[in-house]
Amino acid sequence: MRVRLVDIAHARSGDKGDTANVGVIAMRSEWYPLLEQHLTRERVAAHFQGMITGAVERFELPNLDALNFLLHGALGGGGTLSLKTDAQGKVFSTALLRMVLDVPDEEARRLKLPGGGT
Repeated sequence: MRVRLVDIAHARSGDKGDTANVGVIAMRSEWYPLLEQHLTRERVAAHFQGMITGAVERFELPNLDALNFLLHGALGGGGTLSLKTDAQGKVFSTALLRMVLDVPDEEARRLKLPGGGT
């Protein structure tokens, strides 16, 4: 089943220098393990390919049902150095929520995931 990340999580983003910070929070505690399994560092890096020039780091915050990603080289130097429209990285959370996860049908049914498509 294809599940839109926006249907199972909230996100918030910001910046520090040339690094965008994106926090992804499961809407329900029982969905956090799904995020932990499917929202990998590699998957996020591929999602932002061509938009960031550095590495992606992932931090797990199970007590908050959240994952935090640092996207290095995302802001063209950051703040006053960048010519990017969004030099503070505020849109990275929205961009990440556009990701679609491929979840096995049985797991999606068990977790009662919304937004499932074909």
